[in-house]
Amino acid sequence: MNREQKAAAVAEIADQIKESEAIFAVDYRGITVAQAAELRGKLREADATLRIVKNTLTERAADEAEVEELKALLAGPTALTFVRGDAASAAKAISAFNKETELLAFKGGLMNGESLEVSQIQAIAKLPSRDVLYGQLVGIVAAPLTGLARGLGGLLGGLAVALGQVNEKKASGELPAGEAPAAAEPAAEAEAPAEAEATEAPEAEAEATEAPEAEAADAPETTDTPESPEGSDDETTDQADASA
Repeated sequence: MNREQKAAAVAEIADQIKESEAIFAVDYRGITVAQAAELRGKLREADATLRIVKNTLTERAADEAEVEELKALLAGPTALTFVRGDAASAAKAISAFNKETELLAFKGGLMNGESLEVSQIQAIAKLPSRDVLYGQLVGIVAAPLTGLARGLGGLLGGLAVALGQVNEKKASGELPAGEAPAAAEPAAEAEAPAEAEATEAPEAEAEATEAPEAEAADAPETTDTPESPEGSDDETTDQADASA
């Protein structure tokens, strides 16, 4: 590889570093060309790329991309997996390959500019894929909306049944049509004062009749015949004796 080719490789690797959401460093010793091709096919499904480059070129690319943390992972034979898509799916593919072949052990990595330990990458490999997470999120968001839609549907259905029953009662005559019941209320109110006046009239007449009787009962008793004065009978007797 001449100088121009090296410069082109460094620029390409620097671009991959900048575009990647995650980078996983693995030890590629012992892997065959066929195995690497098979793994690259699986990583392609997660929008990830496995690349084996000399550490010196990768260090220059890390300097150009201003990602100093990547240089600490370049000890010994190192292959880099540049992940632009689903980091969980890419980590899962490498982890599954490692379990099957005992090759490509994780050395560390980066995600969103932060360093990752081997244990953290293994934890990422156990996460559901992005598509599964999206499906779970949609299910969580849709569940309250589905319950709300069912509640509103039941409410509207109950209202429709109630209105149907009212219409049936109107058609059968159990309920008056239109606003007739509202018009009957003033008539009832008008009849109430008339009945009250009719009840008050006899009571007033009875009070008028009882008034003279009460006055007569309260008047003092009088005697037309005056009492004769004391001694009148004696005087009459004396006059009769004198004449004799």
